[in-house]
Amino acid sequence: MTNLLHTYRYGPDEPPRVLAIHGLTGHGRRWETLFDRHLPDVAAVAPDLIGHGRSSWDAPWTIEANVTALAALVEAEAADPVVAVGHSFGGAIALSLAASRPDLIAGLVLLDPAVALDGRRMREIADSMYDSPDYTDRDEARAEKADGSWGDVPTAELERELDEHLVELPNGRMGWRISIPAMLSYWSELTRPVPVPRDGTPTTLVRAARTSPPYATPELITTLEAGLSSNFALLEWDCDHMVPLARPGETAAVIADRLA
Repeated sequence: MTNLLHTYRYGPDEPPRVLAIHGLTGHGRRWETLFDRHLPDVAAVAPDLIGHGRSSWDAPWTIEANVTALAALVEAEAADPVVAVGHSFGGAIALSLAASRPDLIAGLVLLDPAVALDGRRMREIADSMYDSPDYTDRDEARAEKADGSWGDVPTAELERELDEHLVELPNGRMGWRISIPAMLSYWSELTRPVPVPRDGTPTTLVRAARTSPPYATPELITTLEAGLSSNFALLEWDCDHMVPLARPGETAAVIADRLA
């Protein structure tokens, strides 16, 4: 199963201690600045999820398919259970991985996780992507991100995103290195109920205060608080949804705390 996932590795050449899981429409290189600049001594693996980047784009496009592939990756490369760090859709996958394979997970860091979201809202987002899946040029792609949830991400990081992830499509327009059919399926996956890890799993959830309506809903937070007891910590940061790119230093500190 590991050959499904194109994987980036950061830190020392040793078994990984962290599994970093990107969000919907993302890729594993989004974690590069965080690990190279802020956690250079921590070995981490950061795969492209199925349907994203350079990983397999073949169906099925489900949380379970990604969990199976990630579990195989951790089993193949890690010597001990890892801290799973998940952003947005990656947070939903991290929770499902911890719930189904607690033997692989030492702790969780959930960065504005997108779980148990409203079905109508997800349909509207999917409709928008279906209607406008690509861009005239790089400037249009840049403007969409800068005017949206990337508004507080440094300009250099946004340009790195465009360099890595924006490609010319067969129709001559520009688009992200993703499978649009997979993305449309994944928006539906975000409506699933909250998967609760084994009680005792150390978990930190960072909620982005500027995201409205919130991805980290009150339902998600109360469910995890009830299921994880004293092992759950909630942080609220004054940033938009792209937490690990907007606040890499603070994110690194939370990961380091969980590793400790």
